[in-house]
Amino acid sequence: MTNINLPNVLPIVPIRNRVLLPGLPIRLQIGRKDTVLLMQKIYKAADNKESKNLIGCVPVKPTTSKSNPDENIPSPDSLGSLESVSPKKAIEQTFDQSNRSSDLHNYGCAARIIRLERTVRGGFTAVVEGIARIRIDRYVFERPYLEAEITVFPEPAIPHDDQELQGLAVSLKATGRELLAMLQDLKLPTPVLTQLQKFIDGASAGALADLLIITVESSYEEKLKILDAHDLKTRITTSIDLLTRQIHILKISQKIHSNVEGKLNKKQREFYLKQQLNAIKEELGEQYDSPTDDDDVTDLTKRLQEAGLTPEADRAAQRELKRLKRMHPTQAEYQVVRTYLETLSEIPWSKSTTDILDIDKARHQLETDHYGLTTVKKRVLEYLAVLKLKDDMKGPILCLLGPPGVGKTSLGKSIANSLGRKFHRISLGGVRDEAEIRGHRRTYIGAMPGLISQGLRRVGVNNPVFLLDEIDKVGHLSNHGDPSAALLEVLDPEQNNTFNDHYINVPLDLSKVLFIATANQIDTIPPPLLDRMELITIPGYTFDEKIHIAQRHLLPKQIAAHGLSPNDLKISNHVLLKITTGYTREAGVRNFEREIASVCRAKAVEYADAKDKGRIHIYHSEVTADDVESILGVEKFDNEVAECASKPGVVTGLAWTASGSGDILFIEATQMPGKGILQLTGKLGNVIKESAQIALSWVRAHSFQLGITNSSTESTFFFQKDVHVHFPAGAVGKDGPSAGIALTTALVSLFTHKIVPPTTAMTGEMTLRGIVLPVGGIKEKVIAAHRARIRKVILPSRNRKDVEGDVPANVKEEIIFIYANNIYDVLQAAFEGEKIWVETPPIVEVESHL
Repeated sequence: MTNINLPNVLPIVPIRNRVLLPGLPIRLQIGRKDTVLLMQKIYKAADNKESKNLIGCVPVKPTTSKSNPDENIPSPDSLGSLESVSPKKAIEQTFDQSNRSSDLHNYGCAARIIRLERTVRGGFTAVVEGIARIRIDRYVFERPYLEAEITVFPEPAIPHDDQELQGLAVSLKATGRELLAMLQDLKLPTPVLTQLQKFIDGASAGALADLLIITVESSYEEKLKILDAHDLKTRITTSIDLLTRQIHILKISQKIHSNVEGKLNKKQREFYLKQQLNAIKEELGEQYDSPTDDDDVTDLTKRLQEAGLTPEADRAAQRELKRLKRMHPTQAEYQVVRTYLETLSEIPWSKSTTDILDIDKARHQLETDHYGLTTVKKRVLEYLAVLKLKDDMKGPILCLLGPPGVGKTSLGKSIANSLGRKFHRISLGGVRDEAEIRGHRRTYIGAMPGLISQGLRRVGVNNPVFLLDEIDKVGHLSNHGDPSAALLEVLDPEQNNTFNDHYINVPLDLSKVLFIATANQIDTIPPPLLDRMELITIPGYTFDEKIHIAQRHLLPKQIAAHGLSPNDLKISNHVLLKITTGYTREAGVRNFEREIASVCRAKAVEYADAKDKGRIHIYHSEVTADDVESILGVEKFDNEVAECASKPGVVTGLAWTASGSGDILFIEATQMPGKGILQLTGKLGNVIKESAQIALSWVRAHSFQLGITNSSTESTFFFQKDVHVHFPAGAVGKDGPSAGIALTTALVSLFTHKIVPPTTAMTGEMTLRGIVLPVGGIKEKVIAAHRARIRKVILPSRNRKDVEGDVPANVKEEIIFIYANNIYDVLQAAFEGEKIWVETPPIVEVESHL
């Protein structure tokens, strides 16, 4: 122990829950205002070499029960101390600053400050080392901090002639070695035991008594008794008594442990060991509020039993459960197996919802949610009727094909509601990895089930309605596999009852799932995948249908969304028609709803302003056509047909766009002196260029019959003129064979100087013989013509069935349909019944048999 001359007066630092003994270090948390002032003084004098940084550490009397959170709290990790006191207990037993010197013990320990650091909250952390026992004679000052006159008791040496004290010292060392042997049986760390052995062999009797007393379990009062024992004989005797008691306790504990351990069976032994493990974790601060590992396994077992697994899934679950029980929670594989078992327990193997088999109720639900869409509603009711008659019917695979904004996704939700099933949407747009459909194999880090299995896990039943959104935009073959090929098994009713997810790795029954896919076009869907789906086309809406949809759905929705009531905003059908014709050009109603929302916002501002000014009576709830122009501005779209000037060489065609909607297509042709060159512009594809070549060839072949040339043998006319055919909107790509009759009519109109009325539109493919062939997308094209206010539409005769079966009745009433078998029928209808060609006698063909 260091010999330091101690002054007669020392500053006093009260401590609680710990007793500082000479030769031992301890860490203090300084928080009392008066003690902080003392530490600030010492901290400032730290650079002074003459400063010895000496204080007196005096424990609080054990009878004190008041507490103050700002007291100097000894740290639980005091240097050199094996005693364990929790911070919470230390805070609860802190010294009350209102009690002064009378609350302090009469004896203490002079100490030297080894390290002093400031804390974030303005206090200090001090590491002090005990020097010598002291007795408080009287307190000199209590402000600004405690100072007291002391009597120092230096560590006495053992006289050689004192046989009794010599014997007590030998007995203390022997007792210390016995305690050391007991601690070795407890498997304490080797460095700690080695250090303790050196201390027992080399330390003086007084220092050894102080050290051993903090090694064993003793009470606060017993520690104070050791502190008070400045007499060496009394201190050694007390220490031997406490050490002997601790050794007896350890021997009894080991004996009981040995007797009980021999009687434990295997399960009891496992329970005992787990309890010990939990206790050790708790002491190390690794015990959390989550259930123990045993509870996790029990909970997983219970959940797997309640999941209703298939026999094959149950075998896989039991196999993995046995592996989990043999693993330690710290193993990396433990969490992988546990996550897999949780996934198996959460998949609805046998849980399903009860279908609503009331056809009238389902019909009413569909009619309430959507206007029109007769084909889709009919198919859903058919499925429901068959399901009512046959319980084990496999779910159909429907594909709703249509342009954006026609309600494909919302229709899927409506179908789920009408059947009383849960609904889940899977967005396939941009999915380019096969593992996203089939799942990842569990050998990979971060493996997880595929989108199908995850969907079943989320809905919790095995018969939901799955909406595979944007199936036409799913990725194709790449280095990540082919997700569209993975969908072949999902969407095949004959195979999806044993769908294999790579993560789950047991067959999964998808036959009860009602799959509904949505797509904007079928060109990007692989033929094998398209073959597995029942295609239902949802074309664009007519103006009449849009107005009905707005009055039933869009307008009430936007009125409520903007904080208005139905009486606060009224829009007539005439105004809605103006909005949809002048401000939108779409097959669906998405932009139409945005424009209605703009009107609602403007009326909400007007209503709120009138209400704030107390002039609500001047507010007009009715929206007029003039209001629409002031709110939405000038009309964005004009009547293209009305703007088109009537002149030779200009014809209106009909086209089907890539988005799944129809549109009108203007074809302009002009001629000029040249060398017979045909020039085509307007970002055209190869097919439409070939159609233009066919049209020009047919016109040249029949130029005399059409009155273009004066002689059937005149061949110089077309070689002296260049023809330029242009399709406006040159930035938009165009292709397809359906412009054949329109190109031919435009060239005939150009060369004969005949005018085709701008309210007449046509579509159809033509051959070199002049035969008109059918084309697709008739309903979309006719609806686009109606939207553009076309009054006459010329179609191939073989497309009559499409008009009669698909085109709405109100459209058929407002458009005149002409069905053509050949190009002459087209020309006669285009030129208002005028027959512009000359009949030629038929050529008699003679077959030679020579």
